[in-house]
This record gives sequence, structure tokens and C-alpha cells, in this order.
Amino acid sequence: MPSIRFLGAAGTVTGSRFLVDTGTSRVLVDTGLFQGQKALRLRNREPWAVDPASIGAVVLTHAHLDHTGALPLLVRDGFRGSAWCTPATRDLAGLLLPDSGRLQEEEAGYANRKGYSRHAPAARPLYTEADAVRALQRLAPLAYGHEREIAPGVTVRFRRAGHILGSATVELVLGGKRRLLFSGDLGRYGAPILPDPEPAPRVDALVVESTYGGRRHDEVPARRLLRDEVLRAVKVGGALVVPAFAIGRTQEVLFELRALERAGEVPELPVFVDSPMAVDATPLFLAHREEHDDEFTRLVADGDEPLRPARVRFCRSTDQSKAVNRAEGPCVILSASGMATGGRVLHHLKNRLPDPRTTVLLVGYQAAGTRGWSLVNGAKTLRIHGEDVPVAARVASIGGFSAHADEAEIGRWLGTFPSPPARTFLVHGEPAALEAARARMERLGWPATVPGHLEQVAL
Repeated sequence: MPSIRFLGAAGTVTGSRFLVDTGTSRVLVDTGLFQGQKALRLRNREPWAVDPASIGAVVLTHAHLDHTGALPLLVRDGFRGSAWCTPATRDLAGLLLPDSGRLQEEEAGYANRKGYSRHAPAARPLYTEADAVRALQRLAPLAYGHEREIAPGVTVRFRRAGHILGSATVELVLGGKRRLLFSGDLGRYGAPILPDPEPAPRVDALVVESTYGGRRHDEVPARRLLRDEVLRAVKVGGALVVPAFAIGRTQEVLFELRALERAGEVPELPVFVDSPMAVDATPLFLAHREEHDDEFTRLVADGDEPLRPARVRFCRSTDQSKAVNRAEGPCVILSASGMATGGRVLHHLKNRLPDPRTTVLLVGYQAAGTRGWSLVNGAKTLRIHGEDVPVAARVASIGGFSAHADEAEIGRWLGTFPSPPARTFLVHGEPAALEAARARMERLGWPATVPGHLEQVAL
């Protein structure tokens, strides 16, 4: 009998991994890394629950590392099939996965130089950049709306999810009759650049994200809130530091800044995009025209550059990044990572957090245990590069920039189903969010369950 086993993102937000087993074929939907608290990160080093060589195919909902980041491990440990994804996901993974391996090598090297005695075991990267490059050879692109058999008796179809470039909902058909749908990460309705999530088909079982279960985003448009933060930075003469994921969030903030400039609502400030990955990813947003919504398509056709504020500077080299620390007066600094777990944004936070003129603007979900989460929860100091940095800066949040659908938007998407599936599984959320989503669906007469980590359910 077919089954699904929840190898990740069950009872937590990260580590998306769902094993579908038909009895004759195994398909793994997503190969995500666990992120956040140490107890979760240690799961990345545990042996796979099944032999990777026994998995016939992988399907990726989108390129974020909590959905793709363990693919190099899976390939290194014996997976030899194809990893199916949209063309844009293939291109973004080509940036994200090698960068992930490179950062892990650098962090292990730093730990071995600074953090360990000669009697302690050496730190090891989870995988290397070379491992990631080998994994990229497994990526197999499939356009939205096309159906393809990816393992004996298993077909896949992608539909637009509206979360980031290339994001998709995944429909699997088992044995020509039993239909499963994985939401991946659902995007916002009416968000810039990308089209809305596509309506859902009739299915027998649904696995749906619940990141914002029980929560709703700001009703005030994100553009207006961003305008207010920029104008405040101008008034106090300080920097607006925006920790932002290099893929998706950075481009959306650039789009809104450009729109505000075009409308004359904010002055043309220096805008620093300090992330080599963001520098490489931004042109992909223009290249993949199949991903554009109507507004973005019109702006490009009219000759506008919707992702280029007037005084934007894209920083690739280390010297360019260091120069940003010397920038004075009001400016905007966009730098990864979005939860301040690593990357160049840490240097900017270390430099600017003690300055009360600085505003740290958080524009996305902050997982428990991350530095972004600590800032949201009023931390007076932040541990960066082994030092406790005092937080004198103002900390603000704009939930409207989140790339995740909130409770109401997930409800809107569920309303596109012809009828509720027989089984619905709530994943990709913290325990409180999952319970809130379950209770709400129960009130709506839509039966749903919250699976446990490694739980296997017969379909």
C-alpha cells in the first residue's frame, strides 16, 4: 500500500523531506536542510532513514536551502536518480548549493583555527562545494503544467506557487489514480514580480505548509511601511539595514524601492546590495519571463528597470563590502542572510547595531534560535563572531514582505480545491502554528492532522 513518511518539516519549519513509497517506487519530495536551533541542525548529520540508492527520483518544490540543501548529501550517499524541478529552480539551485558547500567549508576551517583545542575533534563541513557541484548534475528541469513519469508508476506536474522564482506546488499521481499534492511554500496573493498561486486540482491527499498558522500579515501595504522606514532613516541620518534572503526578498525590496522612487515618495538614497548571490540572482528574475506577473511584464516592456533603484550599487567583492561599512548618512543596506544566521549582513550588524540612528528592518520570518529571532524578541546584545555586540539600534519588522502566505491566504488557496481531500497533513510550521492551523481547518470542516517526525502514514 502506498505511504508517505515525514522525514523533515514535521513539527518544525525547516528540513522539508517527504518520502512517497508506492511499494515499487520511492520518490522524495524536497531534500531540505534543518536550520535554527542546534538540536535541529544536528539532524543534518544523522543517517538517512532509507538508503538513498533506493530512491528513484527527487522532486524539488523550490530552491531555498530548507527544501534543497541536503541534495548534495543525498547524492554523495548514493542517490543516482534525477531531481526534478522547474527551470528557474534549477538555475537558482546552481547558485545556492555550491555557495552552501563553500560556506560550510569556510565555517569548519574557521572553527578549526579558532574554536577548538588540539585535543578536540576537527570540525567537518556537512558537505563541500565539490559535493554540491556534483549534485547539480542530477537536476532535471520540467516546465509548469507538463506531466512527466519520473519513476515507475509515478508522474509529476508543477503548478505556480508564487513563493519565489521557480516555486511550485507538486502533484504526484500514483499508479494512474491516487493523487497527492504538496504545497511546498505558498506565496502571497498580489505580491510583486510573481503571479498568484495557481488553483489546486482535485486530489486524494494534501501536504500543506503552515508557517503562518494562526497569524496574518500586516494589513497596511508593505510598500507604505517601507516608505515610512526610509523616510525615518532620512530624518535621523542613519542606515536602514535589511537582512534579506538573496533570492526573492532582496528583489522584492528592490522592486518596492524603485516604485517608491518612481512615484516621488522617497528620495533617491544610496542602496547597497551586499551579497554576491543576490548580484547573480537578480538577472535571473529578468531572464525567466514565464515567472513574471502582469505588472512586472508591463514595466519591462516599457523599458523600465524595476529592480534597479537610481543609486543602487551591487557589491560582489570583499573590498566593496567593506566600503559599505564606511558609508555615512542615510542609506539602505540589503544583505544576506535573511535571519542573520550568517553571511555579510553580520558584518553590517556588528558595525551598525551600537548606533541608535540605525534601524534594523526585518522583512521575513525569523525562525526560533536565529539572530533575527533574538532581535525581534528584544535582545540587548547579539553574539556575532564571538563577541557580544550591544543593540542600541531600533529594530522594526514588516510582515508584508514575507514570501509565505498567511493564514487567510492559505485559506483562500484551499478554497480553490474542488472538494477537500480525504487526508490533509500540516507541515512546515512551529508547534503553535501547526495547532492553530489544525484547529482552524477543523472549524471549517476540513479534517487535518499534524504528523510527527519520521512518522509513516499509509495512503
